This record gives sequence, C-alpha cells and structure tokens, in this order.
Amino acid sequence: MATDAHALTTTEHSPVGGLAHDASGGISNPVLGMLLFITSEVMFFAGLFAAYFNLRANITPWPPEEFADILQPIGIHNGIPFTTETGALNLILPATIILIISSFTCQFGVWAIRRGDHTAFLRFFAVTLVIGGVFLVMQLTDYALLGQEGVTLTSGTFGTTYFTLTGFHGAHVFGGVIMLGVVLYRGIAGQFSPKHHDAVEAASLYWHFVDVVWILLFSLLYILPGNAPH
Repeated sequence: MATDAHALTTTEHSPVGGLAHDASGGISNPVLGMLLFITSEVMFFAGLFAAYFNLRANITPWPPEEFADILQPIGIHNGIPFTTETGALNLILPATIILIISSFTCQFGVWAIRRGDHTAFLRFFAVTLVIGGVFLVMQLTDYALLGQEGVTLTSGTFGTTYFTLTGFHGAHVFGGVIMLGVVLYRGIAGQFSPKHHDAVEAASLYWHFVDVVWILLFSLLYILPGNAPH
C-alpha cells in the first residue's frame, strides 16, 4: 500500500494528444487551469464583440467618414506602401504578420521541449518573447499616430469602442509576454524536460489564444466592410 501511495504522488507528466497529461490519462493541473481561464476570456471577448456588432448595426455610417480612410491596414500613397492618405505610417498589417509568426515560433518551442531539445526550446521562446514586445511597441506607436490623425479614446462611440477592443487585447499580450518571460527564465534554470513541461504547454495555449483573438479583431476592424446609409 505504501508503494502504491508513493507511485500516485510521483506521477510524471508527459505530452499526450498535444497537451500535458499525467500517466493516468488526465490533463495536468496547469494545463487544465489555463483551459478554464481561456474559456472565461473567450466569454469576456465575446461580450466585447457583441457590443461592437450592436453599435455597428445601429450607427451609420460605420466607421465614421472622418476615420474611414485612416483605419486602413495597408495602402499606397505617393508610392509609399503601408501609409494612410495623410502619410502616417500604418503598422497594423506588419504587426499582425509578426504576431502570427510568433504563434509558430511558440509552438516550435513546445515541440522542441517535448523531444528534449532544450536549446531549441529556449531559442524559440526567446524569439516569441521578443516578437511579443515588438508587437506592443508597434501597437503603441500606431496609437500615437492615430492620435495625430484625431482618433482617440474620446472620439465618439467609434473611438471608445476601437480603443477598448484593441486596448484589452494589448493588455492580454502584455500578460502573455510576462508569462513567456517567466517560462523562459525557468527554462534557462533547467526546470523543464520532456516529462515535466506543463507550464510551457499552458503558456503556449494562452499565446495561441491571444493570436486568434487578434486575427478576429483585425478582420473585424480593418477588413470587414463598413456600413453606409441607404
């Protein structure tokens, strides 16, 4: 009985089906906790999206005419790409591209630690961390440029909605960068192995969630055609 009890308390974790599971087939506590947290975040962003669609359906034109040309993910003005008609550099499209790339580098890091390649794991997570930081800088720079064009948090219903959606996402990216930093620090300390890397799996799930939310926001705010009065 003592041997059986000891075995239960020393169960090792291993990746099964893409997630970290214990030997009995269950999901590990860190991964389960992250999945539950992501579920709550999905409901949070669903509420924000619902509020946006409600405003969009009841206000015309949307976006307001004075902002329609500014909020373009890509454009060419006087032969210069990635600019608005007023000449302000638009960083949204390149920021979106690098954030999508970071999801791949994060997953490559997960696969590396699963197979025991500690060096590759550290490199991929370090790259992901840097990309996350670059995305935040680009978003803040874009905010500053939008402010120069007259788009601020107080620019009516549209401005408030736009900065609320993108601002909350930016806060989640910042949280993800901190999470990646902690995982990277622990990885440098040698705390992860092919059998013990639940925190790595949990952090990757959160980062993928952040990327998916941004793709939805990008499609909603920049690609989905606006409405106009009939």
